[in-house]
Amino acid sequence: MFLTNLTLTNYRNYEHETLSFDRGVSIILGENAQGKTNMMEAIYVLAMAKSHRTANDKDLIRWNEEYAKIEGRAEKRSGSLALELTISKKGKKARCNHIEQQRLSQYVGHLNVVMFAPEDLNLVKGSPQVRRRFVDMEIGQVSPVYIHDLSQYQKLLQQRNHYLKMMQARERSDEAVLDVLTEQLMVLAAKITLRRRQFLSLLEQWAMPIHHEISRGAERLHIRYEPSVDVSEKAELSRIVEAYSETFAAMREREIQRGTTLVGPHRDDIAFIVNGKNVQTFGSQGQQRTTALAVKLAEIELIFSELGDYPILLLDDVLSELDDFRQTHLLDAIRKKVQTFVTTTSIDGIKHDIIQEAAIYRVRSGSVTASS
Repeated sequence: MFLTNLTLTNYRNYEHETLSFDRGVSIILGENAQGKTNMMEAIYVLAMAKSHRTANDKDLIRWNEEYAKIEGRAEKRSGSLALELTISKKGKKARCNHIEQQRLSQYVGHLNVVMFAPEDLNLVKGSPQVRRRFVDMEIGQVSPVYIHDLSQYQKLLQQRNHYLKMMQARERSDEAVLDVLTEQLMVLAAKITLRRRQFLSLLEQWAMPIHHEISRGAERLHIRYEPSVDVSEKAELSRIVEAYSETFAAMREREIQRGTTLVGPHRDDIAFIVNGKNVQTFGSQGQQRTTALAVKLAEIELIFSELGDYPILLLDDVLSELDDFRQTHLLDAIRKKVQTFVTTTSIDGIKHDIIQEAAIYRVRSGSVTASS
């Protein structure tokens, strides 16, 4: 798939801007704080209905304006698709081919993107929350049902934590209510756990040979899912539900004492293992970057294998973070098959013919000019 045009209205520092793109590489060139990353973020938000930079949607609206709007048209194997996302202080409205979507979970997945930015290097060395968010966002692109289940889980988790807080403070003592909340929560938790395990197994299959090649055959990567319940790697849904039931029963008094839910997908983690060692703890910076790059390239192939269309790749100021060998491997991997957007302050240090052939857009103070 590829994005043919993009229109931004009152988005961040853009008042109104309309751009057209071809299938290849587009370089967004400009000094810092001019709007390069804002444009990249807008493409991401058009696809995912949320930002990778902020949890507050109001940040996306231009100063002193009431709303922001992102419009785009994508060409997919299945045909042309018009997308529109309006963000206001009242919430978000999404349209596909001019038809309003009742839920954002119905909207996400029509346009697929893979973002690679310097902060994505934290995928390996950052907190478990970073890795959980990565998994949730990527599964959501290929499985709308997962987004719905995750949303329901988060709502139930909030209710259960609130009730546990009241039990902790002795404001509530009816354990039957806790039982109902727990039963509902563990079914959703089991579905999420199973889907995450399946996704990470597929991701590992794609990432292993890519990582092996980038490491020049010296390293072997494994991706290990670490759920908060003890279940075998081949456990089916019913067994995972049982495991949650047993764990919640064992943790009941402790959860009441602590006033919070101590088990569930919100406490899962992922370990990246290279040559038998956890890269987060024992890996060098180079190994961490190789792992992050391999995972991102594996995402591209996984989405293609699931949907039959390559996603759009967003490289936000990341090429300067990679050495020449990793840069070359990344750019060779996307050649002529993945529409790619690259933000950078300069292309002088990037020695690759794919960059020389790219379309260039110069950004200055929220205004974009296409240049030859």
